[in-house]
Amino acid sequence: MMIDTPCARSQCPEMPKVSLDQAVVDLMESIALQETALSHILCAESRKMQKAMDLDGLDLCKLLEVNDSATNMVHAVANLELVLKDKLEFVSNNLYVPGDSSCPSPAQ
Repeated sequence: MMIDTPCARSQCPEMPKVSLDQAVVDLMESIALQETALSHILCAESRKMQKAMDLDGLDLCKLLEVNDSATNMVHAVANLELVLKDKLEFVSNNLYVPGDSSCPSPAQ
């Protein structure tokens, strides 16, 4: 008996077959792109804080609200950084092939 799922195998796009080397490059590139995106988010938060501080007549409560918003975003980015660190460690710890002289051992 076959269960009809929203994405049956025949309806899903085929994933391209790539070499292990290309897969590692793709994973590293995805981490780098995510790091770049996070840096842009932090830069935007910095600009937001600067704009808020430059506004005339901004009371302390509003400035503290902007600061809390920026603080929350920095914490969220820090958490995402930990996820990216784990992803990078997973790639580096699990793609070592024992006996392959072209790959340094994880202890080196």
